[in-house]
Amino acid sequence: MQLSVAVWIVIVLALFGANLPFLNQRLFAVIPLRNAGSKKSFWLRLLELLVCYFLLGGLAYLFEVSIGNVFPQGWEFFAISACLFIVFAFPGFVYQYLRRQ
Repeated sequence: MQLSVAVWIVIVLALFGANLPFLNQRLFAVIPLRNAGSKKSFWLRLLELLVCYFLLGGLAYLFEVSIGNVFPQGWEFFAISACLFIVFAFPGFVYQYLRRQ
């Protein structure tokens, strides 16, 4: 796989994965909650966002392994990528808590 294709796949999946917890009432968009009329709590959405971040990080690592050298990453990389993932989640947050009635 080419480097540019892998980068765009990771970016698109990051946008999708960051907004996934805010755009539906199911756990990981698959598992329904026990109470049919209940909404997901904010903490459950944050936990789901964290799991999506680590899954996407694993996928990005697999892409990096398949392309070539794996570069060592420090804490700075993970802090910046987590902040970027939270920024990607902003449209879903606005839709769920600020715009939706």
